[in-house]
Amino acid sequence: MKKINQLLLSFLIISSFAFAQDQETEKKERKPGHTNLSKFRQLKQELPTPNTQRTASGAPGHLYTQQQVDYVMNITIDEKSQKLFGDEVITYHNNSKDYLEYLWVQLDQNMRAPDSKTPNVKQTTMGGSFNGPVTFTKNHLKKPFEGGFNLDYVKDVNDKSLSYTINSTMMRINLDKPLAPGEQFVFKIKWWYNINNYINDGGRSGYEHFPKDGNDLYVIAQFFPRLAVYDNVEGWQNMQFWGRSEFALEFGNYTVNITVPADHILNATGILQNPKEVLSRTQHKRFQAAKKSFDEPVLIVTQAEAEAAEKLHSDKTKTWKFYAENVRDIGIATSRKFIWDAMAVDINGKTVMAYSLYPKEGNPLWEKHSTKVVANTLKVYSKYTFDYPYHKAISVHARQQGMEYPQICWNYGRPKEDGSYSDRVKNGMIGVVTHEVGHNFFPMIVNSDERQWTWMDEGLNSFVQIQALTLYDPNFPLRGIPKKMVGYMSMDQDYLSPIMTQGDHVYNFGPNAYSKPAAGLTMLRNTIMGPELFDHAFRTYSKRWMFKHPTPADFFRTMEDASAMDLDWFWRGWFYTTDYCDIGIKEVKRYFLTDKPTETAKADAEKYGMNLDDFKNKLIYFATEDEIGNPKKAKKIKDFSMLEKHLNSLTDAEKSRLKDAPNYFYEVTFDKPGGLVLPLIVELTYEDGTKKRQQFPAEIWSKHDNEVKRVFASSKQITNIAVDPDLETADIDITNNSWPKKIENNQFEKFKDKLKK
Repeated sequence: MKKINQLLLSFLIISSFAFAQDQETEKKERKPGHTNLSKFRQLKQELPTPNTQRTASGAPGHLYTQQQVDYVMNITIDEKSQKLFGDEVITYHNNSKDYLEYLWVQLDQNMRAPDSKTPNVKQTTMGGSFNGPVTFTKNHLKKPFEGGFNLDYVKDVNDKSLSYTINSTMMRINLDKPLAPGEQFVFKIKWWYNINNYINDGGRSGYEHFPKDGNDLYVIAQFFPRLAVYDNVEGWQNMQFWGRSEFALEFGNYTVNITVPADHILNATGILQNPKEVLSRTQHKRFQAAKKSFDEPVLIVTQAEAEAAEKLHSDKTKTWKFYAENVRDIGIATSRKFIWDAMAVDINGKTVMAYSLYPKEGNPLWEKHSTKVVANTLKVYSKYTFDYPYHKAISVHARQQGMEYPQICWNYGRPKEDGSYSDRVKNGMIGVVTHEVGHNFFPMIVNSDERQWTWMDEGLNSFVQIQALTLYDPNFPLRGIPKKMVGYMSMDQDYLSPIMTQGDHVYNFGPNAYSKPAAGLTMLRNTIMGPELFDHAFRTYSKRWMFKHPTPADFFRTMEDASAMDLDWFWRGWFYTTDYCDIGIKEVKRYFLTDKPTETAKADAEKYGMNLDDFKNKLIYFATEDEIGNPKKAKKIKDFSMLEKHLNSLTDAEKSRLKDAPNYFYEVTFDKPGGLVLPLIVELTYEDGTKKRQQFPAEIWSKHDNEVKRVFASSKQITNIAVDPDLETADIDITNNSWPKKIENNQFEKFKDKLKK
């Protein structure tokens, strides 16, 4: 006992001396203080304070409100003049607790008005050292398109002219008196505008002209003055529309009458109220039959009928009538060129119709895939979010478009004139149909603010799209997965923006708004949270915010609330910064077992005042390769007799593990040149070719941001250690991911190898 006390006293004296030395050193090298720089600090300062409308759990609060806007519209599309004429009666319901002095109306078509400021914002260059005739004429000779809304009147329900002010793409309706909580305000607008040829003039909607048969195909949207969102987050969401960041809109009920040439086939958001009036008797029978066809699409309008209609060019008109309940917008597609097919989709016992409208130029690709892709999308999205609540979803063929509206979307993917198409065209078409139909869920139902946070609809949608495409075609070439993000994450930091950046101010819009959020959610599901936790949390978010206006905070908080996982470190790194992942193996030290004291053990014993002679045959020593000299001299667990007593005390179950008792030890130093903290995934390969994988949570970096050490004890020698072998974390540099380090051939060696083949 006396000897032990002396040893303990010596240790305390040595420790005290060392502590005093450390203090002295700190006095000389003391650094200034700092705020909490931990990448695991909470997001409380970044996220808004919870309140009675938006709770700390991420759910809508008990006092959550949102406005409602109802529209009754009459629309006429004049094919000869390429003009759209419209009038609307708008009923604005003030469901908030606020008195509103004015209303803000979106005039998105004004982005194409002659006095639009959008062209002045876009960067222009010479566009190369030469131009072809078409490009030169468009850029330097052609008269600018005269777009924009032309307002005939803005009146109240009593036909009294209202005071209004137009600021580019926004119009303020000046009210005579504030609109009180619970009150409604009814007013009327009449307008017209020139429809743009979106092939020549650009835009999300417009018409395509087919010179060979003299026909036009219209995809019409943003075609009416519509109310901006008013909520407790932004007040009025009246940011200008510069052409890229999309739309924040209120839900409401729409009654819409659309007049077009009599030989057109038309579809739009809402339930068709007069199918017998606008379809032939045969087409109406097919229309009804399609509601019972769950396996294959039924042609409502055949290609032969569409080709016959192409030659008519009727001077008569026909009015298609629609009613849409609880939607945030409306889109219209019309042409005499349309083929129309349909099939029924069973969504948990409810029949939903999948429709496709396309000209003959879309075949044979569209008749083979479009409607089936729509059906697949509705099923998969309903699985991961909520049952699709509307009665239909429409895919419309448009040559250069990929754009979405409630229940209807435009999609590209056109074969060559001879009907042939490449896998690239086919996959592009399948991908865009899936994506745009998926937008019915985000943001047409989970109604996030696209103008402010593009990623909340594009990114979430792109993530679920991956699940739908994988089911449709297991070999589909996916985007938005971590390993496809390496190129983007490796870019010059001067041209990267955090995901949490307003859409108009983002570099590399596609990767930032679509791919990076989708890749992040893929990592959350597959690597960080696991499918079960993630899927429950994601469905919880989707259901909580159906037909409501969520914010990023609502998403972040719900994902944590429903999973019991602290993910603030992930949101902060992946969404709020442009940090990248680079985790590697810095050093590997191999240790073997021996019963003889090593020089390292002797040094440690001396440091702590121990006499190793007193512990003869009582200690197991860890020796490095250099210390043991020849690994063949290493001992095995069974060679240490002092363990016999302890081994005999083990239970039978514990003894069964002795066959895997560790004889080799590998101390691995992992470093993290990249700024992101992410889980550490390690795969060990043994001398017999077997493999073992171990994953450490991201919290492994919480106190050591630059490097960490872990010891792997093994009964077999390890021949290879790999970090992230399946490229799950978007690691931008895999040259440091293996031990022994893989030697990559230089370009010359690769060239020689190619010649040998």
